[in-house]
Amino acid sequence: MKYNVELDLRNKKEEYAFNQVAAQANGAVWLKCGNTVILATVVIDETDFVDEDFLPLTVQYIEKSYAAGKFPGGFIKRETKPSDFETLTSRIVDRSLRPLFPKGFANPIQISVLVLSADSDADLQVLALNAASAALYVSDIDIFNSVSAVRVGKIDGEIVFNPTLSQMQESTLDLYLAGSKEDMLMIEMQSIGSDEMEFIDVGMIDPMIDPALLSQAIPSRRSNAMGEDELIFVLASAQEALAEANTAYEEAFQPYAATPFELQTLISEVNAEMVEFVRTHYTAALKTGINQMAKTERSTALRTIRKSILKEKSEWNEHELKKAIESLKRSMVRAQILDEKVRADGRSLTQVRPIRIETNVLPSAHASALFTRGQTQALVVLTLGGSKDAQMFENLTDSGTQNESFMVHYNFPGFSVGEPSPIGAPRRRELGHGNLAKRALEGSTVSNGQTIRLVSEILESNGSSSMATVCGGYMALRAGDIEVCEPIAGVAMGMVAEGDRYAILTDIMGLEDHDGDLDFKVAGSKEGITAMQMDIKLGGISLQVLKEALYQARDARGHIIDVMMDAEKTIELNEGTLPSTDLFHIDPSYIADIIGQAGKTIREIIERFDVAIDIDKKKGAVKLTGKNREGIKGARSHIEDIAGGAGAVEKVEYKVGDVVKGKVKKIVDFGAFIELPGGVDGLIHISKLSDGHINRVSDVVAEGDEMMVEIVEFKGNKIGLGRAK
Repeated sequence: MKYNVELDLRNKKEEYAFNQVAAQANGAVWLKCGNTVILATVVIDETDFVDEDFLPLTVQYIEKSYAAGKFPGGFIKRETKPSDFETLTSRIVDRSLRPLFPKGFANPIQISVLVLSADSDADLQVLALNAASAALYVSDIDIFNSVSAVRVGKIDGEIVFNPTLSQMQESTLDLYLAGSKEDMLMIEMQSIGSDEMEFIDVGMIDPMIDPALLSQAIPSRRSNAMGEDELIFVLASAQEALAEANTAYEEAFQPYAATPFELQTLISEVNAEMVEFVRTHYTAALKTGINQMAKTERSTALRTIRKSILKEKSEWNEHELKKAIESLKRSMVRAQILDEKVRADGRSLTQVRPIRIETNVLPSAHASALFTRGQTQALVVLTLGGSKDAQMFENLTDSGTQNESFMVHYNFPGFSVGEPSPIGAPRRRELGHGNLAKRALEGSTVSNGQTIRLVSEILESNGSSSMATVCGGYMALRAGDIEVCEPIAGVAMGMVAEGDRYAILTDIMGLEDHDGDLDFKVAGSKEGITAMQMDIKLGGISLQVLKEALYQARDARGHIIDVMMDAEKTIELNEGTLPSTDLFHIDPSYIADIIGQAGKTIREIIERFDVAIDIDKKKGAVKLTGKNREGIKGARSHIEDIAGGAGAVEKVEYKVGDVVKGKVKKIVDFGAFIELPGGVDGLIHISKLSDGHINRVSDVVAEGDEMMVEIVEFKGNKIGLGRAK
């Protein structure tokens, strides 16, 4: 293959070949980056037109198993149904390129992206958009505006552009930004949670001790939610990278662009006479119709107006009249927001709709939450399982099969918006919304080795059902007694802009999404953002306006979280059905007795108490997972009985002020870990080992020493110790 263009970009090199493959397509490009090869093609039907008010664009991203030297998984050894990753990538490319097409473009157009060779470290989503945009740019379709993508990670506190997949494993940020030289067009962002090793507060740390040493202590979960100011800074830097890349693309691709044919657009002018007639005689009725918040009620009101007018003006075309009414309705909605600062339902620009939360409404489910905000309602149901219940998958760049132990599945049946459509397999939108909610919640959820599945059934929708899924998902997790390191809520933001005037809307409803200029979903805690998705209909948005929107969204999240916290106080667990997990220790010498000859004893325990058992033979750690807490208690008691009185580790409850004898288990630079009766550990800081100053812990104690210690502090399930007087 002869490559016509070689580009050195930030942290990567891309090579493009034009006019060598797929010559009968309107545009085609062969992209090579490392060992990754992608073919992107663009085909347009020049003779057909779609007489509807939408862009007939289809994007298909397809991975070929041979690209990584693999056979397709499953019984049929041929690529069939697209994977979730393929579907989500198709959606990303579609959302990024759709703003390029002019209003009224009506020719069916298809963009295909085929992965023919895959490098294990390649970012296929970034390369897919770059290839698709290049094929569109050099095609004979009259669009000469390059769009590209940049991935941004945060590794060891440093911002990295276009990191490799292996680098992303260490990142606490996953930001995918698509845009042109001038504008950001699409944003997807997730803060990636991490397991850290922490023990004591900063106030307990000797100033002479390196705080980083404390990371050797006890693991805890951190969501790494990103603050608004930091995100704006990162976006500004990413926008510079996009401008730099797109400038290079356009300069390099221009010599290979085909002579364009003139695009035909079907923009039918709205009948001015009809608009004026409706404005003169039906403004009040139209305003009443707009105030009907449910989609079905609003459609009925507008249809009634249309029928009334046609009785008087029978010679008018109904389709033209419908467009005239829609045009006037849109103008009225936007004018009321910009001029009066009041929305169609009477809310202020920053006001969140009324919220109602009920938990564990399904008695046989592990946990559930019914979250209602205005006329949007999500029933989110939690199911807990063990490691065997995880979803197995293998991406093209993976070296082997992986397990997905945190799942969010989102369903959007037609009845939620009053439509008689059949319920079938999840569509792109449902997969995308479920993925957004998963990204929002996953980083803050403490799974403790369990498999977690959340299913969101949208029962009613009038804007922001994905964010209702986030809120309902958090409540379902708490209703299932799953630890979440911080409360997470989501809110959808919108904007209306005319010239220099704009208004940012909090918690948008369907009408404002349809007639507005921005669809902006942001989820997170009171402190920062865990996930964000933005599609810009204007063709761009300034960072200052985006910053204002982010702060307005933070205020809304705070309000929603306060309501959720009040509801959390009233949760009653489904004790009879909620599975449980217990982790305890026994003397490792008794493990063989618990397993029994040929596994007979452990099988009897599993069947009798309906539990799953994992045993660490070296450490004597036993993990029990069962369908209910009574079964867990019975299985633990039985195992401890087998281990015998001396072999079973006594369970001891401690309180501040207790003085006990402990054994020095491990010495570290900043103190010593002490094993207490009951098989639990505590930490005594170096400053508490002696009344005077000491340089080294080993000057005072040695591993194996027994000493009297006092319980001085609890931080969660972690114990801080002092030397007993």
